[in-house]
Amino acid sequence: MFHSSTYIDRRKQLKTTISKGILLFIGNNESPMNYADNAFPFRQDSSFLYYFGIQEPKLAAVIDLDENKDILFGDELTIDEIVWMGRQETLQEKCRKVGIEDIQPSSQLAPYLQKALRQQRVIHFLPPYQSENKLKLIDLLGLSLKELASQASAPFIQAVVAQRSVKSQEEVTQIETAVNTSVDMHLLAMRLAKAGTTELQVANAIQEMAQNAGGRLAYPTILSVHGEILHNHKHLNTLRDGQLVLNDSGAETAMGYAGDLTRTFPVGKTFTNKQKEIYNIVLEALQQSSALLAPSVRYLDVHFKACSTLVEGLKSIGLMKGNTEEAVALGAHTLFFQCGTGHMMGLDVHDMEDLGEQYVGYTETLKKDTTTFGLKSLRLGKELAAGYVLTVEPGIYFIPELFSRWKAENKLKDFINYNEVEKYLSFGGVRIEDNYLVTDTGYKKLGKELAKTIEEVEEIRKDI
Repeated sequence: MFHSSTYIDRRKQLKTTISKGILLFIGNNESPMNYADNAFPFRQDSSFLYYFGIQEPKLAAVIDLDENKDILFGDELTIDEIVWMGRQETLQEKCRKVGIEDIQPSSQLAPYLQKALRQQRVIHFLPPYQSENKLKLIDLLGLSLKELASQASAPFIQAVVAQRSVKSQEEVTQIETAVNTSVDMHLLAMRLAKAGTTELQVANAIQEMAQNAGGRLAYPTILSVHGEILHNHKHLNTLRDGQLVLNDSGAETAMGYAGDLTRTFPVGKTFTNKQKEIYNIVLEALQQSSALLAPSVRYLDVHFKACSTLVEGLKSIGLMKGNTEEAVALGAHTLFFQCGTGHMMGLDVHDMEDLGEQYVGYTETLKKDTTTFGLKSLRLGKELAAGYVLTVEPGIYFIPELFSRWKAENKLKDFINYNEVEKYLSFGGVRIEDNYLVTDTGYKKLGKELAKTIEEVEEIRKDI
């Protein structure tokens, strides 16, 4: 936990943004794997964690704007729970650490809200993502399942997004800790992976490192020789010489802050010439696009810079042709780069994604494009501000199924050399990703240096 003053100040700031009503925070519960007492590892809701700091299940809280009260609803351990889990810090002690004095039993939450509803007071809540919390809100507020999404409070969402988007120095320190552990995980993967090793062995080793650092993985590891599969969480392959390994993995600290890095490296000691060409195009896109990061710059333009740099590089090796600006405007690059260039990062690896991408990554004047291939996957487009933490992660992916469809249609034939691209269909994919803090004057790359150039990667691989 941070100092109690951090949580008190966060709640105080939130109170200044909404004038009346009740702000309702529903904490997460444990989710059973196969029966109630065998649960997945618990992870607290990030907005609850941001304002109340307690990493325990079965909690809820309200900020009553009309009565100027901060109340946490929860229960102390029963004697049966103490028998099974041992004496632990009491809920009262935990609440004291985050500046909460008013603690009421869980059973009092429903009457409290029902009284407010009878008084026709507004109850603001954030969109739930856990099924159990959806059911809880339906029961507490008398809503139907269909009404939940539409009744979530836009002013509450906007206030939380505005506050959580700008990271304090203590948050940046936590994020850098996560990024530094992530760097160590990637170095370990580069040193372990070799022909005959399985993807699963490498993925397990880096998960162990994340947990040994006191936290956990920030998200399921993507580690595969099939780097063209954007979210490939399967680790079924044995590594062979000549292949590339794409490793997208990150650590989360004990306080919930995430790192998110990607590196691509050869199974052997060196890249092939073809692999070097594609890799250097992606590296150039990373360098060119990240150089634009600064306050008031639209991330949409950072994305387009990555796209145009990729097109220029693909033209240089004969896979694309024609006018670069036209190619990007028409989406020709999306045969090779189907996703967005990056996203916000913090307490969630895709920070605040549960609150809605339109609220987190866009504005009233810059709406998210939810239909155009490529742009619909761009989670962040709005102007940047000092204090934002985000990723930049361009890539090139050769997806045989996508290629077959485009070629059958002869789609955007003025920009794509299909006969040349066909020679790369077994290539896989390359992605390179770093994490950045937007500063008053530009940006700072977060974390320790991690091998990124071909020479740096091959220097590590020479001793495998």
